[in-house]
Amino acid sequence: MSNTVNFLLESGISLSLLATIYVLFLRKETFFRLNRLFLLGSLLFSVMLPFLKFRVYEPQSVMLSEITVTPYRNVLEAVTVYGQDLSVTVEQAVLSATMLVWIYLAGVAFFLGRFLFRIAQVVFVIHKNQVRKFDKLKLVFLDSECAPFSFMNYVFVSSPLQNSEGYDRMMAHEMEHVKQGHSVDVLILELLTVFQWLNPFMWMLRRAIRENHEFLADQAVLRSGVNRGYYKKLLLSQFAGGQLVLTNNFNYSLIKNRIKMMSKIKSSKLANIKVILGLLTAVALVIVFACEQKEMTEVQAAPETDELIVTFLDDKLKISGETEDLERIKSMMAGSKEFSFETDSLGNLLLVKKEMPKTLDSEEEIFFIVEYMPEFPGGEVALRTFIANNIEYPAIAQENGIQGRVYVTFVVTKDGSVANAKIARGVDPILDKEALRVVNSLPKWQPGKQRGQEVNVSYTVPINFALQ
Repeated sequence: MSNTVNFLLESGISLSLLATIYVLFLRKETFFRLNRLFLLGSLLFSVMLPFLKFRVYEPQSVMLSEITVTPYRNVLEAVTVYGQDLSVTVEQAVLSATMLVWIYLAGVAFFLGRFLFRIAQVVFVIHKNQVRKFDKLKLVFLDSECAPFSFMNYVFVSSPLQNSEGYDRMMAHEMEHVKQGHSVDVLILELLTVFQWLNPFMWMLRRAIRENHEFLADQAVLRSGVNRGYYKKLLLSQFAGGQLVLTNNFNYSLIKNRIKMMSKIKSSKLANIKVILGLLTAVALVIVFACEQKEMTEVQAAPETDELIVTFLDDKLKISGETEDLERIKSMMAGSKEFSFETDSLGNLLLVKKEMPKTLDSEEEIFFIVEYMPEFPGGEVALRTFIANNIEYPAIAQENGIQGRVYVTFVVTKDGSVANAKIARGVDPILDKEALRVVNSLPKWQPGKQRGQEVNVSYTVPINFALQ
């Protein structure tokens, strides 16, 4: 359901902006074919927008506020995780309003039923009346008196009015609708209206496309040599009756707008530049909504080490023997990244397996912004407390006057654990090691979610080591 809300929200915003641009800047221009392309392109783009996931900028990890560490006490600024964006907030609000969801679904059912009923209506009229082929068209002869109208490659003709004055001009008008494929536009509009019926801009765009169809058909008839004044009188004298709403018909648009557009001086070619506003809006929408970023991280496998086992003691290996032998073993294992050394009261050597930092498989997806961001157990206060109680300013760094800001990146995995911790920008190996140690010791978080699924989310935390 959340995917549906996301689709409706993003496509609805896109339709609203592009429809506004058309009404304010393009509707009164006379380049009707370009306007049609703009309107249909707006519909297609708005439907595709929620599915676009372009990398329009280099993704950045979520940045936590800087943490300052001093030799005397740790001064921790507020640790802030960026919240959700507008679309996610609205999405959650909609899903929490059950009544609104049911109202929307009832509207979808109503408009879908209306659409199917109108299709059935057209099919019934075609089968009920006589149909003749005329060139690539099919003429449906009706017994009722009505102006001609069209749907797909069918033109509906009133038998009683065939010999009336100007009827051939009206037929030419309807044939233009068929030739230019306007019914396909109408079907797309009707289907999109089923899902966007709540959006007032959808109805605005719907009317604009229908109106544009009439302008195009009128323009074609006038270019065929029909007298402009005669055609205007014909429009005024026509009586609209009997047409089906789903079809293109002679009197659909406001007569006043059609006559006004016929009298309008042809727009300058420079007016085409206005279309750029729509293109810029589309680019801006892609940048805003296609921001779900991820990257693939290559992880080097940890080196294998030899295991010298004498006795198992839970998670330790106890090695007994001569002191010289133990020292030699200790020397051999000194570079081990998997074991540390302890000595018991009897002088035996204990190998303790270190808790290795977790790494993700190279095939795992890592997100940067998700719908539900990971949350540290206990919230921000608990996070600050944990870091304050665990980080230390290395004594050797204090003695040598080493200070600076260390940036550590890490990933909160699907199970909430910290993985792939590494230094994004370091200062000194001593400070880098301490910063990395603390980040690796963070307990499990509440994992982030994207479309209801737990996902890996990347973070960056700057840790500032300051001597003064």
